[in-house]
Amino acid sequence: MGSVKYPILLVHGIGFHDQRIFNYWGRIPKRLTKQGAQIFYGCQDSHASVESNAHFLYQRVLKIIEETGAEKINVIAHSKGGLDSRWMISHLDHGRYVASLTTLSTPHRGSHTVDVLLRMPDRLVRIVSFFCDRWYGLLGDKHPESYRMFHELATEPMKHFNQQTPNAEGVYYQSYAFIMKHFFSDFIMALPFLVVKAIEGPSDGLVTPESAAWGEFRGIYTGNGWKGISHCDVVDRRRYRLSKKEPTNAYSISDMVAFYFTLIKELKNRGL
Repeated sequence: MGSVKYPILLVHGIGFHDQRIFNYWGRIPKRLTKQGAQIFYGCQDSHASVESNAHFLYQRVLKIIEETGAEKINVIAHSKGGLDSRWMISHLDHGRYVASLTTLSTPHRGSHTVDVLLRMPDRLVRIVSFFCDRWYGLLGDKHPESYRMFHELATEPMKHFNQQTPNAEGVYYQSYAFIMKHFFSDFIMALPFLVVKAIEGPSDGLVTPESAAWGEFRGIYTGNGWKGISHCDVVDRRRYRLSKKEPTNAYSISDMVAFYFTLIKELKNRGL
């Protein structure tokens, strides 16, 4: 595959942190590094607001530029990490140090499911947010803001976000969507999948293809086996192939590592 021109910053989503022992991105960083890519991690808070994480990510970008001497970096972001990255690029970086942003299962248009959940009594939402903040604070978050974060993911706030956060000139934006095929695709995502399906339709268990599309939309990807691809599968959380079968078309994936190899190869071909 060979190395891409610029270093790669991997930006995680909600609920996890970047850890060496149990890597958020599974086998992917190690395999990409063996192919010559320079890999760095976002290391932002798990349950912070988009703006708070964006400021943290910008400092990460400046540090990577200083450390590597590279002119720019490529950002690959999963889930809410794509929103953190978009805010960082548009409001702080303005395309100076970011060459491309690839988002995977990012809710660019918010979630109708979140809209429904936020119709619960506000007191209950605040209680849940309080305990989330305490928990993720213990796990390492510096500025957890669960209540604000939950509301940011609703559809109306995301309409405002998109109006106020246009794509930066000179930055290549691309996005990918994934879907689970049924309830049994992923036991962790089974309940969220059923809820999202009832309210919005097909999804990877959390994010629908309609919400995931941004910039150059690269399509809806499915697993080559019987399960499909869940929100967790996108970042290789289970560290094994999705199917023993070989892909039957460009949107059929047997192994997420191979998907990332192709992604990096295409960035390289674009001169990035």
